[in-house]
This record gives sequence, structure tokens and C-alpha cells, in this order.
Amino acid sequence: MIYYPDNLICQLLNDSHVIAMVGASPKTNRPSHGVMRYLLSKGHIVYPINPICVGDTIHGHKILASVTEVPEPIHMVDIFRRSELAGEAVDDAILVGARSVWLQLGVIDEAAAERATEAGLTVIMDRCPVIEYRRLKKN
Repeated sequence: MIYYPDNLICQLLNDSHVIAMVGASPKTNRPSHGVMRYLLSKGHIVYPINPICVGDTIHGHKILASVTEVPEPIHMVDIFRRSELAGEAVDDAILVGARSVWLQLGVIDEAAAERATEAGLTVIMDRCPVIEYRRLKKN
């Protein structure tokens, strides 16, 4: 597991008010569904992104096709994609000027992380914000 200082994770969780969730699923049994609900409960604004389900809703929020469709500045792009597909979402995050990218548990793409870091984004890989909230007692 990649090490990130707790203060960095706390800062991202506190400062990331607008989140684009790439790979969000309307299926209730998918991890992204529960993570989105949890982030909403913590006061974040979450835009679900999934080109296959455009127009459907998750927790009352309309699913968008792309990060580029989010109508306000994005603080974090939370990526629920396989590692080999994560780079595209990272590139979209760079394109729209997001502040950070957060690759979910098991998602690691060193080349994409390097591109994001070089573009000035903060990068977290192989972590889940829900687990980090709970671990850091930010329930």
C-alpha cells in the first residue's frame, strides 16, 4: 500500500467540496454507489460520471457522460475504473483543472499519477475516502 500522510488525506477530505465520481454506478451493490451516498452525507457535492448510464440518476443526481460536463470547478476526481483505464480519467481531471485525483482501492497507475503531479494535482492511489474518513474518525 502506498503511504500518504494523514494530514494530506484530511486536507483533501476537508477541502474537496465538489467531487466528480468517474465510474459511478446506479447499481446498489456496486462500491461506487455506497461511496457516493457516504460522500453526499458528509456534505460533498458529487457528480456521478458514467457514459453508459447518462441521464439515469444516483441518489437523485443525474449521471453525466464526462468530467468535462460538470458545471462548476472540480476539487477532486474520484476514480472507480480499472487501473488500465484510470489514465483517461486522470487526463480529463488535468484538462478541467481539478485540484486532485483519488484512485480507489486497487487502482494504481503510476504514469497517470506522474502526469497529474506534473500538472499540479494532488494524487492519492489505492485508497477509499470512506475508509479514510472512518480511519481518521471523521465519521
